[in-house]
Amino acid sequence: MGVALAIAAGLIVLSIVGGYYVTRGVLHLAARTGAAESASGARGGAPSDPAGPATSTAGPPTGTSAPGAADPTGTGQQAGAASSPADPGPTGPTAVAALRGGTWIGILERLAVTGLILVGYPGGIAILVAIKGLGRYPELKDNPGASERFVVGTLASIVWAAGLGVLGLWWIG
Repeated sequence: MGVALAIAAGLIVLSIVGGYYVTRGVLHLAARTGAAESASGARGGAPSDPAGPATSTAGPPTGTSAPGAADPTGTGQQAGAASSPADPGPTGPTAVAALRGGTWIGILERLAVTGLILVGYPGGIAILVAIKGLGRYPELKDNPGASERFVVGTLASIVWAAGLGVLGLWWIG
C-alpha cells in the first residue's frame, strides 16, 4: 500500500510539473505551425482554406471582406484566414491575456486527470472538461487565438496527465 501511494504521489507531481513543460512546448509548436501557414499563404503558397482561393473579385481589393461576408466569427477575418501579425494565434498577447489564470487551471486539471485515472474514475475527465469549457466560454467566443490556445493546451495537458495515470495503474497493478 505504501509503495502504491508513493508511485501515485510521484506520478501526480510528474504530471503537474512535466505537464507544464509539455503544454508550453506544444503551444510553441502550434504557434510556429500557424506562423508557417500564414507565411506560405502570404507568399502565394498553398492556402490554408481547403476550398482553395476565392475566385470572386466582388470584395474590396485590399483582401478584406465586406462586413458579414464570409466572416462567421465576426472578427473581420475571412473564414480560414490566419491571425494577424499583431495577434499570432495561441501565443499572441491577446490570447494569453484572455486566458489569465491558465497556469493554475492547468495544474489543477493535471492533478485531477491523473488522480481520476488512478482512483478508477476516468469518466470524471469528461465532467472536468465540460466544467472547464463552460467556465472559459465567455473568453473564447470572440477570440479565435484564445480559443486555439485553450483547445491545444487542454488537449496537451490531458493527454500528458492521462498517460501518466495509465502508467501508474500499470505499475501499481
